[in-house]
Amino acid sequence: MFSIIQAAGWPIWPLILCSIAALAIIIERFMSLRAAKVAPPKLLDEVLAVTRSSLPSADVVDKLHGNSVLGTVLAGGIRAAMADPRCDETQLRNAFENAGRIATHRLERYLNALGTIASAAPLLGLLGTVVGMIEIFGAQSPTTGSNPEALAHGISVALYNTAFGLIVAIPALMFYRYFRGQVDEFVLTLEQAAERLLPQLLSRTPRR
Repeated sequence: MFSIIQAAGWPIWPLILCSIAALAIIIERFMSLRAAKVAPPKLLDEVLAVTRSSLPSADVVDKLHGNSVLGTVLAGGIRAAMADPRCDETQLRNAFENAGRIATHRLERYLNALGTIASAAPLLGLLGTVVGMIEIFGAQSPTTGSNPEALAHGISVALYNTAFGLIVAIPALMFYRYFRGQVDEFVLTLEQAAERLLPQLLSRTPRR
């Protein structure tokens, strides 16, 4: 493997850095986009049960905020209801939407970087191949002629960059699409949870 890297030349080093960055992002997103950290299955039912009779205390809301991404969104609406007991539906929806934007940004962290790597890796591989081909044909002597075996070997070495670029890009693109689908599902879950909690919070606030 090391001999292939040496033969491919300097253009392969950006691809190696891209592969390391992509692997780190994939591992981090797998850890962060777990259901237990984003939207625990029983959390909404517990919040609905707690807020059914009255609004919870500030300590309970703080714990809810740090529980998960869903907890952060729900805590945003509860805090708005606690801050202004006479808030209306529009104000509560704005509070949920603001918390939801922050949560969505948190879920989408590093995904743009992963998508950029998936798009740029084939181009970097092609660049390495072009550079290698230029070096190969530039090394051919017009007086002594060309060596077909050396030329074929040089072309195969130059193509290492293209192959490595595809090896990096294909998994990066697959995981990018997978994580995008997960984020979309989690965002829908957050929206539905906020819609379920909203009427209960409105029933706890006095009418104007």
